[in-house]
Amino acid sequence: MSKKNSKNYLDYIPVRNPDVEYETADDGRVTVFVEWKGFYHRIAQKFFHRPRVSDIKMDELGSFVWLIIDDEKDVHQLSKELDAKFPKMEKSLARLIKFLEILHDNHLIYWKGEKRK
Repeated sequence: MSKKNSKNYLDYIPVRNPDVEYETADDGRVTVFVEWKGFYHRIAQKFFHRPRVSDIKMDELGSFVWLIIDDEKDVHQLSKELDAKFPKMEKSLARLIKFLEILHDNHLIYWKGEKRK
């Protein structure tokens, strides 16, 4: 029988990837810049005219979460701040965890104590 790998995201501490650049607009919205490196990305850039750097514009929720990640707060503390800012949001913890998973899968953040790739 295999063991089930359960994760308690409330104890995880997200850390922004220092290699990722971002800027904050006057309205508080964050734009993250992702540089595409590697052999296959260079081929796509040359033959399919893909950009070397993509800009990802976050919405109000994503911008808020991105800006409150400070390498100290765990997911539980972030969810409390999110609930204070957006009190009428449904399933805020589930949405926060999903958003953090997406950021992690795209190497925009990593978990404190995790080996970086």
